[in-house]
Amino acid sequence: MNKQYVTADELVETLGVSKGKAYQIIRQLNDELAAEGFIKIAGKCPRKYFEKRYYGYDSKG
Repeated sequence: MNKQYVTADELVETLGVSKGKAYQIIRQLNDELAAEGFIKIAGKCPRKYFEKRYYGYDSKG
């Protein structure tokens, strides 16, 4: 089963950043979503939104 949310621990492994930086990235992405009216969950970010913002596309195409 694919996880819908990316966590700080995952970003540490994927991006090779510190845990503090990973939380900063999640916070920034969540703030962007909140500004658009979406509900945010502290410490987690929707995987599709992360992939879109970081890689410029999502993994599903």
